[in-house]
Amino acid sequence: MTSPVSEAVGLSDAEVAQRVADGRSNNVPERTTRSVAHIVRANVFTRINAILGVLFIIVLITGSLINGLFGLLIVANSVIGMVQEIRAKRTLDKLAIIGQAKPLVRRQSGTRTVAPEEVVLDDIIEIGPGDQIVVDGEVIEEQNLEIDESLLTGEADPIAKDPGDAVMSGSFVVAGTGAYRATKVGADAYAAQLAAEASKFTLVKSELRNGINRILQLITYLLVPAGLLTIYTQMFTTNVGWRESVLATVGALVPMVPEGLVLMTSIAFAVGVIRLGQRQCLVQELPAIEGLARVDVVCADKTGTLTESGMRVSDVEVLDGTPERAATALAALAGADPRPNASMQAIADAYHPPPGWTVTATAPFKSATKWSGVSYGEHGNWVIGAPDVLLDPASAAAARAEQIGAQGLRVLLLAASDVVVDDPAAPGHVTPVALVILEQKVRPDARATLEYFAAQNVAVKVISGDNAVSVGAVADKLGLHGETMDARRLPEERSQLADVLDSYTTFGRVRPDQKRAIVHALQSHGHTVAMTGDGVNDVLALKDADIGVAMGAGSPASRAVAQIVLLDNKFATLPYVVGEGRRVIGNIERVANLFLTKTVYSVLLALLVGLECLLAKPLGADPLVYPFQPIHVTIAAWFTIGIPAFILSLAPNNERAYPGFVRRVLTAALPSGLVVGTATFVSYLGAYHGRQATAVEQDQASTAALITLLITALWVLAVVARPYQWWRLALVIASALAYVVIFTLPWTQHKFLLDPSNLGATSFAIGVGAVGAAAIEANWWMRARTLGVPPRLWR
Repeated sequence: MTSPVSEAVGLSDAEVAQRVADGRSNNVPERTTRSVAHIVRANVFTRINAILGVLFIIVLITGSLINGLFGLLIVANSVIGMVQEIRAKRTLDKLAIIGQAKPLVRRQSGTRTVAPEEVVLDDIIEIGPGDQIVVDGEVIEEQNLEIDESLLTGEADPIAKDPGDAVMSGSFVVAGTGAYRATKVGADAYAAQLAAEASKFTLVKSELRNGINRILQLITYLLVPAGLLTIYTQMFTTNVGWRESVLATVGALVPMVPEGLVLMTSIAFAVGVIRLGQRQCLVQELPAIEGLARVDVVCADKTGTLTESGMRVSDVEVLDGTPERAATALAALAGADPRPNASMQAIADAYHPPPGWTVTATAPFKSATKWSGVSYGEHGNWVIGAPDVLLDPASAAAARAEQIGAQGLRVLLLAASDVVVDDPAAPGHVTPVALVILEQKVRPDARATLEYFAAQNVAVKVISGDNAVSVGAVADKLGLHGETMDARRLPEERSQLADVLDSYTTFGRVRPDQKRAIVHALQSHGHTVAMTGDGVNDVLALKDADIGVAMGAGSPASRAVAQIVLLDNKFATLPYVVGEGRRVIGNIERVANLFLTKTVYSVLLALLVGLECLLAKPLGADPLVYPFQPIHVTIAAWFTIGIPAFILSLAPNNERAYPGFVRRVLTAALPSGLVVGTATFVSYLGAYHGRQATAVEQDQASTAALITLLITALWVLAVVARPYQWWRLALVIASALAYVVIFTLPWTQHKFLLDPSNLGATSFAIGVGAVGAAAIEANWWMRARTLGVPPRLWR
């Protein structure tokens, strides 16, 4: 249906200013990133900082400043986390302004695009295919207007809108044009909260974060009994004085806290955002970076992804009548389209509208029907669209169109119809008039991008609304070989569809609902699917894919539902996006292994010492003083965890991630932690001289235990750093050499309370450490075989 032409000219500037002053504007945050103040609070006032802060104050009470060195962790954790997240926030906010949908608002001073928050109550907003409805409103003009509200209501079919009908923010236009008057703005709009959530910067709701939270819960269950046992035994059974008891207790509790795990995770995510932002890639949902690491299938649209969005008319083959008649009809069709798509824009660029052709009816282009048309009274009814949809497949014209499409060109049929185009029976019987041949330029970087995915074992499925033969020809030119299928032959049953998708690579004449079904079918076979697209017909598939990637020049609706927007419209950016995802999740897994191993061996050591203290009196033995003071566990963490973890968390990593993060981390950290803790305890028992030992003998026993701990912990680092590259091996060697320096320099021996002068105790500690390292190495090989992952020493 076509509405009468409206004369509404919109609000005056004075009326707009008055509504802004009255608070009747669409004043909602551009993004819901946390404020700087919120970021500062979130990074300073953490549970881990609170625990370390209390322990730090307790150590200061003893007067041992050197043992309070771990307090620097509070400053480091807070500052590093704040700096990285604030940088990420600024990157996201800048990119969000570039990538946001800008409605076209009609006012008395002129029609122009404005930022969403500049829309005021009663503004008149013009809309066309692909536009997102930014505020609630009432339709005042329409020309075959159809709105998709599935993102809000779940209603799958587009809804035709007439003047007076309501439109809701969060929906989008699939066909036709029109205008609506804003009736609800800001927080009153139906989808204001939905829109806010869609663009939220978040560090939660991801398998990685959920896995870490589960691990932290497990650690909490271990920390409580181990901590209480340590406090009781060290304070009330050892009888070595309150100062030594306090330092021993703090020395046991500090390493139990995985202080850097959450920090390193946040840093890895934030740095990922910054790196992608430098490539003009807007991450609208932070966990998308993680999801990219697991992608094994990329569904790519042809137009705008493998080929550039723009087209040009290459040739017109006249089938009936004169070239002038075909040219005039094409010019009239292009002139009658207020919101031309890429094909119609190419025709509009080649022809100028003829005078005297008055529009009497229109039928907009729809992805489902593949044609559009205009009726011009005495000048006839004209349609333009897909030849294989409008023509009899056995006709000569259809055969010729197929032949041209096989060259990778886009072909449209211009035809005359025997019914008015808005008739329910349209297009009716059509008479072919001409074949319009459009040329699309293949993106110069498309081949290299497809080759990258092939090398990374990521399958690429090309799903397009274009002719299947044409799509297959373009894919073949780019080196993407495989079978091509016309989507009209695809089965509807999901399991059958999934089987077909395993066998075919390229699909043409795909409807929007089929794109969504393809995504679901691939997911049903266990695939992690990334969907790329730029048009309104890609919206539903983008939304349901594991990762939706939209082009910056695409429709506002596609950008709104995608987790990632490529603002530079370069398909070649996608490998960097996938690589960044792999870097983040792969490196966090390495870092998690280090931190959790430390927590496990710290808890185990505390439990072993505590149990010995409880059993010592009945057995007539001396209760053990905890082997380490806070300074010992602080320096132990420097080069076995802290510095290596920071470097590993930011290093390149292109290994595809797989589900099962928690299982892999626990199967690595638990055995390693048990070995380190047991070996350290054995070494300490061998060097311990009882509660009557002199201060020198106690330092020698603590030093021996620390040597064993460092040897085994460094071997954990050596295992985690695999497969080796030169810099990873150098990192392990440098970390080991750092401890050699600390243990040999008299100044560091004095400052850090170390005494390796007892050759017997030191030799025994080295021997126990070597046995522990061998056990960790054996576990690495056995774990690899258990998980079915080939062990690799070198990349």
